Amino acid sequence: MVGIAFLLGALGVGVSVLWAFTVLPRSLPSVTALETIQPIQGSKLYDENDELISEFHVERRIFVPLAQIPRALWDAVLAVEDARFHSHFGVDPMGIARAIYQNLRHGRIVEGGSTITQQLAKVLFLTPDKSLDRKLKEAFLALELERRYSKDRILEMYLNQIYFGHSAYGVEAAARTYFGKSVTELSLAESALLAGLPRAPTSYSPFNHPDAARRRRTHVLNRMVEVGALKPADARGAAAADLGLVPIERRRTTGQYFVEYVRGLLAEKYGEDMVLKGGLNVYTTLSPTLQVHAEQALREGLKALETRTAGPTRGARRRTVQEHPEGAILTIEPQTGYIKAMVGGSDFFRSEFNRAVQAKRQPGSAFKPFVYIAALEAGLTPATLIEDSPVTYPSGQDDKPWKPDNYDQKFRGPTTLQQGIEESVNVVAVKLQERIGIRRTVDVARRLGIQSPLHEDLTIALGSSDLSLLELTSAYGVLSNQGVWVPPTPIRYVTDASGKLLEEHVPQGKEALSPELAYLITHMLRGVVERGTGVAAKVLGRPLAAKTGTTNDYSNAWFIGFTPHVVTGVWVGYDLPRSLGKDETGSRVAVPIWVRYMEKVLAKMPRDDFPVPERVALIPMDLDPAGNCARPVLMAFAAGTEPLKTCGPPRTPPARDTQSP
Repeated sequence: MVGIAFLLGALGVGVSVLWAFTVLPRSLPSVTALETIQPIQGSKLYDENDELISEFHVERRIFVPLAQIPRALWDAVLAVEDARFHSHFGVDPMGIARAIYQNLRHGRIVEGGSTITQQLAKVLFLTPDKSLDRKLKEAFLALELERRYSKDRILEMYLNQIYFGHSAYGVEAAARTYFGKSVTELSLAESALLAGLPRAPTSYSPFNHPDAARRRRTHVLNRMVEVGALKPADARGAAAADLGLVPIERRRTTGQYFVEYVRGLLAEKYGEDMVLKGGLNVYTTLSPTLQVHAEQALREGLKALETRTAGPTRGARRRTVQEHPEGAILTIEPQTGYIKAMVGGSDFFRSEFNRAVQAKRQPGSAFKPFVYIAALEAGLTPATLIEDSPVTYPSGQDDKPWKPDNYDQKFRGPTTLQQGIEESVNVVAVKLQERIGIRRTVDVARRLGIQSPLHEDLTIALGSSDLSLLELTSAYGVLSNQGVWVPPTPIRYVTDASGKLLEEHVPQGKEALSPELAYLITHMLRGVVERGTGVAAKVLGRPLAAKTGTTNDYSNAWFIGFTPHVVTGVWVGYDLPRSLGKDETGSRVAVPIWVRYMEKVLAKMPRDDFPVPERVALIPMDLDPAGNCARPVLMAFAAGTEPLKTCGPPRTPPARDTQSP
């Protein structure tokens, strides 16, 4: 029986050997493919100036010849990955035996027996599974690689192919990712750190696990000493060096929310594979200058808010993502719909959730212009009076009586629509909504590009429906663009890898409001900046129209403002809605951010005024209807709606000033 078993065993081994040397090689890819391997071609993104701003790719890889890679990096990689690289023939029996011994000794897999050549074969030609079949294929491919190519060529390909973490493939991409420099500039300590990463790039990431990265670097340096590639004193010096990583502010490249937004749109249209591997050239609308200013303004504004509401002690402690007040800024060119800047949060690397597009929150009083537009369309004027007095509606939320009140808890009596919008009087907005009918307001909002569901009850007047910053900012752009809505877009045109045009966004607007009506509401919103809740923006000394927004319990703060050339929206709040703090209104929170940012935006823009249509008259009227013209202001009226009682003759519309400041 023993003899039979021995014969059967020998027969099995013989068949396995015969299969390994005859059948297996025919199922393997040719290693000559090594000569034609090209990095996967990702897609490139360009800004409004056609300057490269980002790339989409499966693998970030930059090839460098072996001669340009520092010898210290060669030695470090060989010491920790394959010390007998120059003496074996692709497979190292001694290395395999040592690995088996170490694994048996520790009772678990602590060391692999694969040579650098085997690792290269696996990366280039095989899947990462751990089957015996794959290991045999790996060994045969390694032998074939060693037969065809020199050691230097194999090492060069290995150093340019291996994964170092954080989407970096190859030593050049890794050097730029971690140290912000070329591989040719690496120090001994930096070379040792990189050499330690391929074994477990996630576990040894110096960004996420600096202590583990230091320990791994020390291990690499010790191995270099053991194999005679480094003196002990040099190893100790390198082990004591700082990690020398790229500063966090340099890792936070600008425009990440915008870039990711574009990627999502492209993937939806062309598919993920095409975006990552198709070599698209995407020419975007992004202004890099405005983007930097927007990101800086939001960070500073949120920091000021935290200092006010949390105090220096509590504000300094570590918070979760949900505990941080967040914000978003969006700038659109109304005439083209081009998105010039997009900030979806304070830190993309902390949270990729894009609050400029994905978040939908109640806009509060920032929704009121839609109500006033509907009222103007219905024939009312800025001088129309609404009684600002207590009112109760029998069926409110949860079937309880609803009694809207004003922020200042005061009632003004007869109030002009002009004063109502400037001071954001809630009761006036609700009564106005009741007077004109809800359907009119919904229709206006839809024409101005609002697509989100809207509450068809009187609370709509106070902004009870959740909207995105993108929707709201784009809608205000209609007013800047004399009543024409142009769909917002972050893309100008896209070409394929050969330069063929795939899509082009030529601005095509549609009239949502008449030019006269657009100007009437714009002029009313200028009063918000001149005398109302947005008066803090008056410091810019420009023709501006805007509206603040604040929701119940101060959980959302908004400010949407525009000039004849640009519209910008700002939102501030918590991801999990809660109060920003008592009296932290749109005026106090969002307006300063908007002003800080728009000061930079407007610095190089012409001081144009809003063009006044021919069929519009500017007439001095009493802001408070006391009848004695104690507070005369210019109000805009469409032809045929001018009031009989005024505070003086109509004014000649101001000439447009097209000179730069």
